[in-house]
Amino acid sequence: MDTTELADRLAIAETLALYCRGIDRCDPEQLAAAFTPDAVIDYGDGARPIRAVIPGLMSGLGSMRLTQHNISNTVMRIVGDRAKVETNCVALHIIPSPEGETDLVVGGRYLDTLVRHEGRWLIAERLYVMDWNRSAPATMALEGGLLGGLKRRGARGAEDPSAGWWAEA
Repeated sequence: MDTTELADRLAIAETLALYCRGIDRCDPEQLAAAFTPDAVIDYGDGARPIRAVIPGLMSGLGSMRLTQHNISNTVMRIVGDRAKVETNCVALHIIPSPEGETDLVVGGRYLDTLVRHEGRWLIAERLYVMDWNRSAPATMALEGGLLGGLKRRGARGAEDPSAGWWAEA
């Protein structure tokens, strides 16, 4: 592997991580920045343009208290300015309801085609494959024991501690 391919792999990994950050912070601009303007995404319910998908994602995910998308086991095949990339994802969704919160954990894979677009690697096409899921009443502890002293907690958008932290960069 030469240094150009290594740099491409790192840039692709950064794009995939920024997608997760955009989803988890409910940041539509950051999410859109991971895709080409004409990108198509299919979560399993039919292929649609990314610009048509983002509002629904923000609405659906915004109704959840928190999500966390963790990616791993990325396999890449890069040919010139095009890459095929398969990435495992395990995503936690904390869903509020009048009866209490539910933890929905979903495991799957992103099958992505990325292209070099204006000097950056961006997702041009995404197919999502769900492999498994689990739903159960939430058991998150916020008080007492070892967790009682942990007062800095994740949130959506500007309420998240990282918003101010990044603003100082």
